[in-house]
Amino acid sequence: MDRGGRFSRPLNARLRPARAAELAPPSRFALFLRRALVRLSDRPLLRHFEFAFLVALLTATAGYGAIRGGHAEAFLDGLRDAGDVAARSAGFGIASIDIRGMRHVARDDLLVQAGLTATSSLPLIDAEGVRERLKRNPWIAEAAVRKLYPDRLEIAIEEREAFAFWQRGGKLHLIARDGTVLKSDIETNAAELPLVVGVGAEKRAAAFIDLIDRFPAIRAVLRAGVLVAERRWNLRLKNGIDVRLPEDDPALALERLTALDRVKHILSRDVTVIDLRVPDQVAIRLSDEAAKARAASLKPKSPKRKGADT
Repeated sequence: MDRGGRFSRPLNARLRPARAAELAPPSRFALFLRRALVRLSDRPLLRHFEFAFLVALLTATAGYGAIRGGHAEAFLDGLRDAGDVAARSAGFGIASIDIRGMRHVARDDLLVQAGLTATSSLPLIDAEGVRERLKRNPWIAEAAVRKLYPDRLEIAIEEREAFAFWQRGGKLHLIARDGTVLKSDIETNAAELPLVVGVGAEKRAAAFIDLIDRFPAIRAVLRAGVLVAERRWNLRLKNGIDVRLPEDDPALALERLTALDRVKHILSRDVTVIDLRVPDQVAIRLSDEAAKARAASLKPKSPKRKGADT
């Protein structure tokens, strides 16, 4: 109470926060926006907007909680499932899937790899994602995916063909022409396909086999091509002969070998190694039996002594 008998401030004054005086009053734009929302609050359009905003807000809140909780993938799967249900109910389910180009890949396996199920809907299919998933199959070299609204899906694939067998570390693999491994750990080489052996041989198999195919006489007796130190090839023939080719210009060496076999029938002789690595030279290693026979034939005969037969 002051000297005039008046209270200096009301007795029921509310306590304000310490920083309340620092807050600025609302701007003119904020007041205008608030009045506009009040005027439009009873209109149907705004009520629909409010409902959509509420759904979006709840979805965003749930998504944020799922990400913070480490369940983002499950949350996205749930959203995708809900979207598929809505799209199918609107007539955008998948009534038919036309697949062209299948020879080695089974239809059911292809659909699983593509991530397509009976509950998938056409609008939510990521065509590029399906294409990339299909190309992870080693048999599929290329794929094209096309959505035909309202309810059809077309998939065209280009498959690789089995080209050769590749042996490494004692294990046999079926490979395509580009070196892609189509099947691993094959028990036996049942198909009539070329065989290449060694580290890196699968990537160079096409060029090697194309080279050998230019020489039918050698191709007919070839058992395997062995890549040595990822630099040059040895030929392992069906009769066990090992032909050593040079790193540079192996075609010229094969021409020399073909001419030599035409004249001397060297590929059917009792030899173990034919070395063509040195230009203009052919080094031959005989088998043990052939070497002994040759040594015996070259051994000088001792002269007969007089009177030995009398």
